[in-house]
Amino acid sequence: MFRILIADDEGIMRESIRNTIQSNFASDCEIQTVRTGREVVEQCATFRPDIAFVDIQMPGLSGIQAIQEVRKTDPSILFIIITAYDRFSYAQEAVNLGVMEYITKPVNKKKIVDVCVRAMHQVEEMRRKRSDDLRVREKLEIVQPMIEVAFINNLLQEDRGGTMRDYLDMLDIQEDYGFFCVLEFGDGDSSGNFTNAVGSNVKMNQSYQELKNTVRDYLDCIVGPLMGNRIPLFIASVQDRMPYEQRVEMITRVRSLLRRLESDHELSFRSGIGDVHSIEEASASFKEAVRCLRQGEGHVVHIMDLSAAAKTSEEYPYAQEQKFIQHGMMADAENACACAEELLEWTQQHNPDELAMRALTLVIHLQQKAMENGLMQSGQELKGASLMELSDASGAQVQQWLSGKIRTICEDISSRKQRESENVVSRAAAYIREHYAEEVTLDEVSRLVDISPYYFSKLFKQETGENFIEYLTYIRIEKAKEYLANPRYSIKEVCIMCGYSDPNYFSRIFKKYVGKTPSEYRGA
Repeated sequence: MFRILIADDEGIMRESIRNTIQSNFASDCEIQTVRTGREVVEQCATFRPDIAFVDIQMPGLSGIQAIQEVRKTDPSILFIIITAYDRFSYAQEAVNLGVMEYITKPVNKKKIVDVCVRAMHQVEEMRRKRSDDLRVREKLEIVQPMIEVAFINNLLQEDRGGTMRDYLDMLDIQEDYGFFCVLEFGDGDSSGNFTNAVGSNVKMNQSYQELKNTVRDYLDCIVGPLMGNRIPLFIASVQDRMPYEQRVEMITRVRSLLRRLESDHELSFRSGIGDVHSIEEASASFKEAVRCLRQGEGHVVHIMDLSAAAKTSEEYPYAQEQKFIQHGMMADAENACACAEELLEWTQQHNPDELAMRALTLVIHLQQKAMENGLMQSGQELKGASLMELSDASGAQVQQWLSGKIRTICEDISSRKQRESENVVSRAAAYIREHYAEEVTLDEVSRLVDISPYYFSKLFKQETGENFIEYLTYIRIEKAKEYLANPRYSIKEVCIMCGYSDPNYFSRIFKKYVGKTPSEYRGA
């Protein structure tokens, strides 16, 4: 079935063309007729013809103007211009508009039939092409997710062979760099940890496609497969590093994404973001993102926000050893000791002669990881005499020795993290004390210490017991009290010297913190 529109202000011409088409193509066509250019535009929007015969000279909009308007929204209609004027300018405009045919009156029936046959063939060809395109798209819809999953799995392998270029071509990835953002989900508990990983995985499996669609509303990324209660996202990048502004923007976007996911799926979410690496080394970014989940605090943590942002491998020969290292690096001595005890029990069962060596190796591995992350100074590692200490020890003694070493290392790690956090906050506090009279902002200070505003704000509150604004206000009010004690300064001058531009606002803030207005304080 072909939909045909006939537009001519002469009723005889409309009916002549209509009768010719109906007598030759009968039930193959559905025909509508109009007499003005405005009606052409309206019918093209509602009737949506495949073929349109349009006269140039019509009341109101001309045929050319009507076609120009329709072409703004629909490039597929085949237009055939019919006119009593054989003017080159009309023919040239018709060519510019992609008109199929330009014919002059009087038009005989044979010409109408011939044009209709050729137009119908073109319409059928366009329909076939659209159908083929749809079939290809349907196949891609099926194959694309499999390619994306294979691509992510390939990125995470250390030895991936020569298939990477094929994946990049299939996914049309032109960039040479990228980074991972890893989502983690589960049931949150009061300690901030996630529980019920298995149940959460089952629940997420049922709405995984919905999650993928939501993620792509916020990030231009490749969404990886469910990996337990984690989902890796790969974001391609043209740059080999992420500038500070882009990093903050990315964290903001991911935070918004997590709020949406928590609302849609009734689960708790958090995310770790790795640094930018070449695509060949993208697995390093994945490990960094996972490290952020284990060591960072808050909904979204970027690797550069961690106090020690060394890009190191967290690959270990046994899953239990990985857990041991992870708990140790978090200064979680109880869980680290529990993991170590299980490893010693396994060693006792399988290689009892290597019990002492296993204990020593675990301590050395934890120390090395701490040094790699800047949480322990070199030179603090175990010396060779330690093996001699354990050579004749019983299983219980080895366990006791190992627990003692683990607790000491965890205390050192915790202390080092605390000092580094304090160092960041002390630098920020010093900057505030020095620049309190200026327009100091959270963004400005967080940039100074190279930590995202969200993470810095949390860290500042933990260390000082006050949020950023409260601390800045405290410093300004204390300085104001000093200046007010000196009669040479007017209250307006004190206001400006303390970083306030509005004396009324300054007076209100001062009274809120001191209990008196600046005038009352000076007169007391």
